[in-house]
Amino acid sequence: MKIISKWLFTLLLGLGLIIHAAGPVMASNEEEDVVDEKLGLPIVVYGETLSDAQKEEVRKLLQVKNPDNVEEIIVTADDLARLIDGNPNSRMFSSAKITLQDKGKGLVIKRVTPENITEVTEEMYANAMLTAGVENAIVEVASPVKVTGHSALVGIYKAYEARGEKLDKGRMEVANEELDIATELADKEGLNDEKVSELLTEIKKQIAEQNPVTREEVEQIVEEQLSKMEIQLSPEDRQLLIDLFEKMRSLDIDFGNVKKQLEDISKDIKNKLEDVVGDEGFWDRVSNFFKNLFESIANIFRG
Repeated sequence: MKIISKWLFTLLLGLGLIIHAAGPVMASNEEEDVVDEKLGLPIVVYGETLSDAQKEEVRKLLQVKNPDNVEEIIVTADDLARLIDGNPNSRMFSSAKITLQDKGKGLVIKRVTPENITEVTEEMYANAMLTAGVENAIVEVASPVKVTGHSALVGIYKAYEARGEKLDKGRMEVANEELDIATELADKEGLNDEKVSELLTEIKKQIAEQNPVTREEVEQIVEEQLSKMEIQLSPEDRQLLIDLFEKMRSLDIDFGNVKKQLEDISKDIKNKLEDVVGDEGFWDRVSNFFKNLFESIANIFRG
């Protein structure tokens, strides 16, 4: 009985220390909303197909503690048709929270429900948004049901429109096409989301450096990056990429600016992940604590 009492005391003491140490980490997630008087309220865009209960669930997912401290709007299938010539009968579940940042801060993208955003990754969103001209924001995407995630992009466009930002329709349409191609290529054998995002990013970087002025030069850049990354595509898929980047070139996008922000995005996503996981050293100490704890328990029973 004394042995069991010792074991329980040791375990409870250890758990108490962990909860005490984790307190500051947990508290940091419960901070009150702060209104940015310079850049305005964050915008939360809800897909029109959401039921009232699902809408409330999305509020919680996006940490909307006080609806008065955000601007809430609805994105509809009509918006999909109006902004990117999409299907006006589409069902819209994907939702997003957009918090504007000062110029030069770049984009930070987070899928709050990655298990429900099944096709579009953070990097794919970032690539498409930069193509459309969306910059300098923290964008969080969520859905209460499993969706591909495509309609969230239109919601983000509508949020910028609501703030008086003028996004070019041609760029938005090409950005949507880019997202479609990215998700389509990610399903090909030998490819995955990360590889496709890396390919699109590297092609854009090379366009920024080489500044191609003809379709043939764009084609050469695409072929060079496919070869360099050892990616095998069918002639049809190669043509899709070439056509996509030729359209981008003709839109006179500032690829130099895009290149810089793409580099920043990689750092921001890494930092975001570290914030979610918490202090790495702290969790190492937790792991070591339990290792030592179980060794102590074994020693008690051996004694």
